[in-house]
Amino acid sequence: MWGKVVYFVILQREWFYPFEIDREMLQFLGNMEAKADAKGRIFVPAIFRKRLQCEGEEFLVLRKDIFQECLVLYPGSVWEKEIETLRSRLNKWNREQQQIFRQFVLDAERLEMDTSGRILISKRYLQMASIGSDVRFLGVDETIEIWSKEKLEQPLVDPGEFSSALQQLMAHFP
Repeated sequence: MWGKVVYFVILQREWFYPFEIDREMLQFLGNMEAKADAKGRIFVPAIFRKRLQCEGEEFLVLRKDIFQECLVLYPGSVWEKEIETLRSRLNKWNREQQQIFRQFVLDAERLEMDTSGRILISKRYLQMASIGSDVRFLGVDETIEIWSKEKLEQPLVDPGEFSSALQQLMAHFP
C-alpha cells in the first residue's frame, strides 16, 4: 500500500542513506560461449552487459587470473574495492610487498565496451590465457572470467573430488 519508505540524513550538506534498502550485490552468474574476431574484439554476453549497465559501471578492468589460465573482468567498482583491500594489507615501506602490488596492477588494463557491447582484448592477454577465437564467459560472483572454450570442455575439478571437497568444507557450518 505505502511502498518503500526511505530515510535520509543530511550531514555536511550531502545526502546519505543510513542503511541500504533492497540493494543487491553486483553478481554475475552464467556460462556463455562467444567468438573473438581477428582483432580480439568479443561481444560481452547481453546478460552481463545489462547487469553492468543497471549498476552504472562505466569501465572494466581486465587482468590475467593469478591461479588459472583465464582472464578476469572486474567491473570498475569491484576493481577499486580489490585494490583498496590489497593496498590495506601491504606495507608501502616494504620492498617485496610493493613489488607484489606493482605486479598485480602491472598485469591489469582498463577496458570500455563499445556501443555494440564489445570489448577489445589485446593479443598479449589472449596469449597469456591461451585463448583463440572460441571463448567462454563465466559469471563468478562479482567478476566475469574469460576462458578458452577448449579448457572448459572438461570439468575444472574431478566430480568426485569436487563433491568430497565441498562436503568437507560445508560440514563445518550449521
